[in-house]
Amino acid sequence: MPPPDIADDPDRPSPRLLARLAPFLAGSDADETASFRRRLDAAYPRLAAVWRRLYGDRADGAGQLEDAVATAAAGWAERPAALKARDRETPTEPPWFQSNRQVGAVCYVDLFAGSLAGLRERIGYLSRLGITYLHLMPLLRARAEENDGGYAVASYREVEPRLGTMAELAALAAELHEAGIRLCLDLVLNHTADDHDWALAAKAGDLEKQGFYRLFDDRSEPDRLARNLREIFPEGGGDPFIFVPELGKWAWSTFYPYQWDLDFGNPALFRQMLGEMLFLANRGVDVLRLDAVPFIGKRAGTSCENLPEAHWLVQAFNALVHIAAPALAFKSEAIVHPDEVARYVGPHEAQLSYHPALMVLLWEALATRETDLLRHTLIKRFEIPAGTAWVNYIRCHDDIGWGFADEDAGEIGIDGAGHRAFLNAFYTGRFPGSFARGLPFQENPRTGDCRISGTAASLAGLEAALEAGDGEAVDLAIGRLLLLHGVILTIGGLPLLYLGDEVARLNDRRYRADPTRRADNRWAHRPATDWPAIETARKGGDDPAALVLAGLTRLIALRRSHPALAGRRMEVLPLANRHVLGYRRDAADAGPLAVLANFSERPQLVEDWGLVALLGEGPWTDLVSGERVDFGEGGLLLAPYRFLCLEGGAAAP
Repeated sequence: MPPPDIADDPDRPSPRLLARLAPFLAGSDADETASFRRRLDAAYPRLAAVWRRLYGDRADGAGQLEDAVATAAAGWAERPAALKARDRETPTEPPWFQSNRQVGAVCYVDLFAGSLAGLRERIGYLSRLGITYLHLMPLLRARAEENDGGYAVASYREVEPRLGTMAELAALAAELHEAGIRLCLDLVLNHTADDHDWALAAKAGDLEKQGFYRLFDDRSEPDRLARNLREIFPEGGGDPFIFVPELGKWAWSTFYPYQWDLDFGNPALFRQMLGEMLFLANRGVDVLRLDAVPFIGKRAGTSCENLPEAHWLVQAFNALVHIAAPALAFKSEAIVHPDEVARYVGPHEAQLSYHPALMVLLWEALATRETDLLRHTLIKRFEIPAGTAWVNYIRCHDDIGWGFADEDAGEIGIDGAGHRAFLNAFYTGRFPGSFARGLPFQENPRTGDCRISGTAASLAGLEAALEAGDGEAVDLAIGRLLLLHGVILTIGGLPLLYLGDEVARLNDRRYRADPTRRADNRWAHRPATDWPAIETARKGGDDPAALVLAGLTRLIALRRSHPALAGRRMEVLPLANRHVLGYRRDAADAGPLAVLANFSERPQLVEDWGLVALLGEGPWTDLVSGERVDFGEGGLLLAPYRFLCLEGGAAAP
């Protein structure tokens, strides 16, 4: 049973808690204080409920809850006036991320602009491209040596010195806000670097900081736990526990040996991490990408992935952030089974989530030239709760793992394991006739399984086409790139572009000359921005970079101009031609659109499955090209990799 002081009145903050919060509210005007109290009263019931699940069996559970709320109040008291105004102005019904005017981009600060100061000089480029949401890859101070691309965080409150300072980050956030661009940063929840101040203090004998980590006196418990854990990086040997000589203890290390897993079973650690979140929010960060969130809940006898505890933790953080910094949103990074991905999405959990199933199945459809599995999965899994959105992307900083559901594949007669083997062979160029030039990442010598590295352009065939001097193949590769981007910009959700893809950057194999990177071929798809090439592409022309940039700019403008592309409602169309994906988008204040995408290098015929009923009598307007489109004899003929967004005249009822 939970302690009585939690259970007696779970729906309202106690008088004792309110008295404790009074000093944090004292310096604010009456309206601000009243707004804080309304948010506290609204969020407290769900916070107390989830807190009981997490820590209700502790004798100090009620006191720890009060401590957490006090941490939130302290963060709110420190929040700058401009950001409190932003809290008031951020739309919630519908939320900002459901607007069709939102377009996201992601980059590494150093590779894109050299530093935070350099990035401020590139805000104009982002605005001209139509970007309204910018995700900066890990920029917090990382481990001095090998650091997993910045995900081995040594301080949540310092910027990597070569990139700038925390003051410069706050200034950048303010300038981005002035330009109408929201800022997203990574927050690594599962672990810290082994040279984080907490870890250094733990090594020095600080018992409180030792309590922040999953530490063991001997191998007995780790050996029992390991029986149920999967290998994350088999190349590293597969043992998720390392011996720390300074401690004389074993540390849980799910990913790399220099990343120690945190113990969220300790409410003091939870409260500390809440403070880190609010510190970043108070520097102007609008969205926190919660890295590796499936791993943060752990329990003996389980796989320690996707446990209820992981959801409860995010829900508790969500409630407290709503109280202290309501403009801050969470984005879940959960590259797991599609069922599990969707479970992290909710207005009271992570409002945003990557959509890895869409990403991998877009590439799957290009390889097979068939949309069966893509359609089946979209029909089955695209719907998510109100007040949320998918983050749709075709590439990110990471590798591609074929994360479709085997049961989905089996339902349409596809063997999941065999299909993954085919896709790995296709995208590494090992399959006869493949157009792709990807690289195998973390290839498992025992199973032959791997994941795929490579830029979008190299995976889509542009690298191979240019090497062969084949102009027709170049055109097909450009068509593939624009088709993929067309889908993520129109299907519903927040599209996210990996900067460099807008000018069709190819794999950069120079990483092999860098001893700190040569073992990680993901750096092949993280090339530094070639600004002279971008300026050349912006002037137009018929080279691939200029054509992709021009085509993508048109697609972004289309998205931002049409209200039917807002929100998350999408209906897959029942096309007879399996090479073509079709879906419907509409909104209450806009007529319907029909989107058609030919995933084949051959012309494809689309018969009238109800297009006239949807759009009215033709001809219709293709909003991508501006052309008038109508049925010919027998149907609508789509050119290779043609992407259409059709708007009717007087639509039929």
